[in-house]
Amino acid sequence: MKKTSILIAMIVGLSINGWAMENHNTHGKELQMTGEMKSNETMASFKQEAVSKGLRAEFEVMTLASMGMKSKDGATHHIMVKFMNEKNHAPVKKAKGKIKVISPSGKEEIIEMKDYQGVFAANLTFKDSGKYGVICLVKVDGEKYIFKFWYPHG
Repeated sequence: MKKTSILIAMIVGLSINGWAMENHNTHGKELQMTGEMKSNETMASFKQEAVSKGLRAEFEVMTLASMGMKSKDGATHHIMVKFMNEKNHAPVKKAKGKIKVISPSGKEEIIEMKDYQGVFAANLTFKDSGKYGVICLVKVDGEKYIFKFWYPHG
């Protein structure tokens, strides 16, 4: 029941629209990025897309409160990501990865992503207001990919 509720919350959250961000070039690799955000007082949802070496990542950052959830360890946000082949849009079902978040003060938090039937997710803590650096390192079929974006909090 709990997994079903989480999946329903993720599907509902994936349908939220907002604004776009500019393209970035990181370490000589072209990353195409766009972002969407549901704009309200708590910034309940933020979307980001990126492409690296033919792998597309679709991220969504949501507050646990907006999902009606609480964390025992004090996490405040949930980051989900779906991976797919850029050419044929085939979803990636098997991947291993971590998400690293760097707060505006420079504090780092690294969490291993859990696999929810092809949707990969982690709970993290965003306490300070400002821009957070989000870095996702993922391994698919032996190939490593890195995705980076800024998350504006507060």
